[in-house]
Amino acid sequence: MSKTIIALDFPSGEMALKFLDQFTSPIYVKMGMELVYAEGFELIDEIKSRGHQIFLDLKLHDIPNTVKNGMKSLARKNVDIVNLHASGGIEMMRQAMQGLKEGSNGTRPLCIAITQLTSTSKEVMNNEILIDGEVEDVVIQYAKNAKEAGLDGVVCSVHEAKKIHEACGDDFLTVTPGIRLASDSADDQSRIATPNLAKDQGCDYIVVGRSITKSENPVETFEYIENIMRG
Repeated sequence: MSKTIIALDFPSGEMALKFLDQFTSPIYVKMGMELVYAEGFELIDEIKSRGHQIFLDLKLHDIPNTVKNGMKSLARKNVDIVNLHASGGIEMMRQAMQGLKEGSNGTRPLCIAITQLTSTSKEVMNNEILIDGEVEDVVIQYAKNAKEAGLDGVVCSVHEAKKIHEACGDDFLTVTPGIRLASDSADDQSRIATPNLAKDQGCDYIVVGRSITKSENPVETFEYIENIMRG
């Protein structure tokens, strides 16, 4: 199974499928708000028909019953990973898991929780969101809450992955966006890291967008990153 998830951050399904045409073997992809809101859920069936795995990145966050029913619907979409915001609390996350179980026919999707977005700096967290302390401490507490709620793992930055595994166990998944090659710019991310560092920190999956999608040779870049993660 691939450890590298490619973020299909494209404004249209046509562009996403044209990009995927370059890959002759199944890969793991992330479909987020930009693509799903533009194309709807029908695109999921087309991507799955090509053998790819899908992380559906819609970041649910609402009252527990609403999230439960939303997850019940998403469980029927044949995706492999879904997510929500850990800041919604333990009960919301528990209800999400219940919804996935009720909606699944057989194997349910993995469910992971957003801890803090990799675009969130300490200054933003402290001064705008009004959460005191260090980002790392908040992320680890959110991860503990997610584990208590029965989730499969969390989305975090590379810099917190090792301590999350120490706090929650090696089988508790860490999915880490904010990955850039050393030659790339940070763009809109704050807490970024290279694939080499991600491997060293024990990240289970990395999410890579522009470093691959904007590459002159996306397949070659993907294989280069995947070899690092598996090496």
